[in-house]
Amino acid sequence: MSDTRFKDVTWNLKRDVGEGVDTWQKVEIAVMMNLRDELKKLNSLLSCPNFVAIPRILRGIRGNTNKKRKNHA
Repeated sequence: MSDTRFKDVTWNLKRDVGEGVDTWQKVEIAVMMNLRDELKKLNSLLSCPNFVAIPRILRGIRGNTNKKRKNHA
């Protein structure tokens, strides 16, 4: 079965038989498909509880590492 997505292919138009892409239209479609794959990965990361918790964790670290203010009484 041929890979019709041309994922991670070197974008040289075919001059001879071998790896490459037949037309620039296929290049455009393949790039759009690659972008779609990357956006799916990004969306799954953004909904990950560990990723969403990072700001809260960083605020906690900042609060625990701040120098205590000296009281001048």
